[in-house]
Amino acid sequence: MTGMLASVNSLAEALLVQRAAVDIIDLKQPAQGALGALPTASVAEIVATLPAVTRISATVGDLPMLPERLLPAVREMAATGVDYVKIGFFPGGDWPACLEALHAVAGQGIALIAVLFADTRPDFAMIAELRRAGFRGVMLDTMDKGRGSLTQCMDASELRAFVDAARGQGMLTGLAGSLRCEDVPGLLALAPDYLGFRGALCREHCRTAQLDLNRIRQVRAQWPAELAALSGDQCYSAV
Repeated sequence: MTGMLASVNSLAEALLVQRAAVDIIDLKQPAQGALGALPTASVAEIVATLPAVTRISATVGDLPMLPERLLPAVREMAATGVDYVKIGFFPGGDWPACLEALHAVAGQGIALIAVLFADTRPDFAMIAELRRAGFRGVMLDTMDKGRGSLTQCMDASELRAFVDAARGQGMLTGLAGSLRCEDVPGLLALAPDYLGFRGALCREHCRTAQLDLNRIRQVRAQWPAELAALSGDQCYSAV
């Protein structure tokens, strides 16, 4: 069943979304880019404070696709104890070399989630390469938050093709990117493992503003009651 991911930038925000019973808490700093990273010390504090059963992911930042930049960041973030380390596949750089290097990291039991960006028109054939490199999951997000939501960058058939391609590889799937309340019903029909939110949960729908508990609950209310009851750990079991 599809779960709800909420992105937070502090311990206070993590505790807030925990009250709203979201399924996975995603740690990042929106003020520093599409996948801006929090300091690892802050991430470690959040991991240590939240209940052990809490599912937590964290981004490593808007880094260039260069192994010498990615690998240290991934290892440092994994050492905080998060369940998933999210890596953005940005244009440029050396993707094959990064995949080769990250394959060794995945082989050490670190659960990697690749983030592809819909507004860069990624080739979904890459999903098979991610699986061969040991990635546990892949999500589709947007890089330029000023260009609209994910559903404005890709139509339903393209999003379904992404989910189907990832599911065909046995990978976790996620959809995110300036999603709004009205996007939820249509995206739930695609049955990804999770839908990710930040801006829709914030005051004035601004992703760098403070989270608002009422907005979090409004988004959560878009899930039919039976799906909300069934979401959770079964969405994020190891693949």
